[in-house]
Amino acid sequence: MAANPSAGPAGEKRIMCVGLVCLDIISVVEAYPAEDSDSRCVSQRWQRGGNASNSCTVLALLGAPCSFMGSLAPGHSADFIVADFRRRGVDVTHVAWQPRGDVPCACCVVSATSGSRTIVLYDTNLPDVTARDFERVDLSQYKWIHWEVFISKDLAQHLGYQSAPEALQGLHSCVQPGATLICAWAEKGADALGPNGELVHSDAFPPETLVDTLGAGDTFNAATIFALSAGKSLQDAITFGCQIAGRKCGIQGFDSIV
Repeated sequence: MAANPSAGPAGEKRIMCVGLVCLDIISVVEAYPAEDSDSRCVSQRWQRGGNASNSCTVLALLGAPCSFMGSLAPGHSADFIVADFRRRGVDVTHVAWQPRGDVPCACCVVSATSGSRTIVLYDTNLPDVTARDFERVDLSQYKWIHWEVFISKDLAQHLGYQSAPEALQGLHSCVQPGATLICAWAEKGADALGPNGELVHSDAFPPETLVDTLGAGDTFNAATIFALSAGKSLQDAITFGCQIAGRKCGIQGFDSIV
């Protein structure tokens, strides 16, 4: 009998991340360029990107068996993306291959001076994963499925909240009883509201030099999920998430994160 591709080593259950994968074309510049100017970049690379995709990368680097579920369309970009997933050991059994549309592409400018990242995403006409796609998944093979329920700083501010604790308290009534809410707030660390209503906080762990913040939020999510899925407390999980996210901000890409 063939081994189940969704099972990790020795039958260990996997973590699945459902969402976006795209092609990131990343230009590292000394400082963010002025509008309507010509300049040279320090370096340029292709990188597999997208929120769920980045979280899979970090989970794999942390040693967690994981799978990605999201849409792709055949072509050169998809070939690069799938090859990179496999290089990382991420299972792509549940990729939803679409007969039409283009793989999304993001042009990312990373400032070597400030560590900031500026992203322009070409969100194409690629159809999303459907409920029918998800129905084909054997859920018994997974211990955690991530649908991006973490609250981002951008979303919180868009809704009018000025801090992570304020966002958590304000959105608590919008979720099912017993749910956990988590919100990271960049250099201010992260807060979480547990099922019992207890608010916990972790400070940020900034690197000595801020190098690249692209994917820092996805890194926090992945590291927090990794800790929670291993049975760690909510406090320990968000602290671990902040620690790994801080390491990521001190390097280009993800390779030296652990």
